[in-house]
Amino acid sequence: MKAFLGGLAILSVISLFSCTSEQKKVMFQGQTQGTYYAVTYFDTQERNFQHQVDSILHAFDLSVSMWVPESVISRINRGDSLVQPDDWFLDNFKRSQEISAKTGGAFDCTVGPLVNAWGFGFKGKIKMDQAKVDSLLQYVGYQKVSLDDQNRIIKPEGVRFDFNAIAQGYAVDVLGNFLASNGIANYLIDIGGEVLGKGLKPDGQTWLVGIENPAADSLSERTINTKVKLSDKALATSGSYRKYYEEDGIRFSHTIDPKTGYPVRHSLLSVSVLAKDCATADGYATAFMVMGFEKALEFVESEPELEAFFIVDGGSGTFKTYASKGLEEIIEAE
Repeated sequence: MKAFLGGLAILSVISLFSCTSEQKKVMFQGQTQGTYYAVTYFDTQERNFQHQVDSILHAFDLSVSMWVPESVISRINRGDSLVQPDDWFLDNFKRSQEISAKTGGAFDCTVGPLVNAWGFGFKGKIKMDQAKVDSLLQYVGYQKVSLDDQNRIIKPEGVRFDFNAIAQGYAVDVLGNFLASNGIANYLIDIGGEVLGKGLKPDGQTWLVGIENPAADSLSERTINTKVKLSDKALATSGSYRKYYEEDGIRFSHTIDPKTGYPVRHSLLSVSVLAKDCATADGYATAFMVMGFEKALEFVESEPELEAFFIVDGGSGTFKTYASKGLEEIIEAE
C-alpha cells in the first residue's frame, strides 16, 4: 500500500487567466506528509487561507501520521491505553474498514508491519523470506480490529494501524470542508497527486487535471497521458512505477498484498479512481492496485459511484490504457 512519502503524481493542469473583479483567484502551495500540497480557489474577498491550511495539516499529522511519535495512531500502535481516538482517527478507521469489507481485504489498514518490513515504511527494510512473511501475516487482517461501544480500539497485541493508503486523500477532503465552511465554492486541492475539484472557474470551465504516463524509473521526467475534467469529484492515483527497489534483478513494488504478504507483481502499472470524495478515491486506488486489472475493472463496473482509468503493461516497454464508461465522457487524451 502507498506510503505518505513520494506522493504519486496526478499533475494539476491549471489555466492562467485573468479573473473577474467579482471572483479573484488565490493560489498557494507548501509541504506536508513528505510531499507537496497546492490549493487554488476563487474568492470575492481574495482571502489567503494558507496559514490556516498549514495549521490544519499539522493537526492532522498529530492524529494519523506514523512519522509523528506522539500522534494518536503512533500511541495506539504502541498500546497506549490512555489515548482516546479522535474524530479523524475514527473516521479513517471506519472508512478503511468499509473499503476492506467491500474489496475482500484487498485494502487493509493493518498491513503496516509488512510495508515496513519490505522497506516502504518509516522503519528500515529487513531481509524477507517466506518464514518472515508468515510471522508478520499473523498481525495483518482488518477483521482482527474493531471498536467498542465507547469508540475505543480493540486490537490484538502486535497489530499496527497504517492509514497511509487513505489519509492523504482524506486530508484533501478535510481542506475542502474548511474552504466550504468559509464560503469558498470553487476550488482545486492537490496533496501529492490526490485531487479534489469543486465548482467551476469563473468562465464556466471545469478544472482540468492530468494523469501521468508510467515512467521507466523514479527519476524519469513526468509526462501527461490523459486530462480529466473535474467538477465536484475527486481523483486519486496509485501505481507501481515510482516507489520501488530492485534486488537480485527483481523489482519490488511498494504495494503490498495483505493476503500473500508480498509486493504485487502483475501487469497493472497505475490506476486513477474518480469518486465523490478523495478518501474514497484514494482507498480504492490502492485496493485496485492489489486486485490487478481484471478484478479491479469488474469491481468498478459494478459500482456506480466509482470510475477508473487503468494503465497496463503492454510488454516491450509499451502500455495500454482502459477507461470505465463514465470516465470516458470527461477525459481528453493527449
